[in-house]
Amino acid sequence: MDNIDMNDLERRMQGAFDSLSKEFAGLRTGRASVNLLDPVVVEVYGAKMPLNQVASVAVAEPRLLTVQVWDANNTKSVEKAIANAGLGLNPQPAGTLIRVPLPGLTEERRVELVKVAAKYAEAGRVAVRNIRREGMDTVKKLQKDGKMSEDEQKKNEERIQKMTDTWVKKIDDALAHKEQEIKQV
Repeated sequence: MDNIDMNDLERRMQGAFDSLSKEFAGLRTGRASVNLLDPVVVEVYGAKMPLNQVASVAVAEPRLLTVQVWDANNTKSVEKAIANAGLGLNPQPAGTLIRVPLPGLTEERRVELVKVAAKYAEAGRVAVRNIRREGMDTVKKLQKDGKMSEDEQKKNEERIQKMTDTWVKKIDDALAHKEQEIKQV
């Protein structure tokens, strides 16, 4: 009798990977990506709002983002928010359109970005391993409580380990791809 929800474990490991993918998308590699401005929060209408709720972001060229502000009154606030977001960007307003050129990366900055990417990947691996540990603990408890045979316990532990190995490999592959991307620009 199989009382462990493998689909739940798989879904949670997928969630850890998706979270890592979002973190990677926000890492500036010198190539324009609309996700680069995701952390920008703009103060408008007396409240703080994510940039994507007051403007649309597009990739105009490989190293140029454009931000189309929907309300002309918010252009100054959006420009200020991008400049102060700690991303090292220098927005250039032209009416309600703001051009955001991406400066090239120095070798020093590339090395720094690779280290940050490695930290993100390790956090992803830790999250996957924690989910694995919870699954293994559940299997052991079910076996100990007599709700699962030893054979079923071994089979489930092997499935959980195989699932963990698959997700850790996906994380390692994503990290290798991101490192390549950072070094190529």
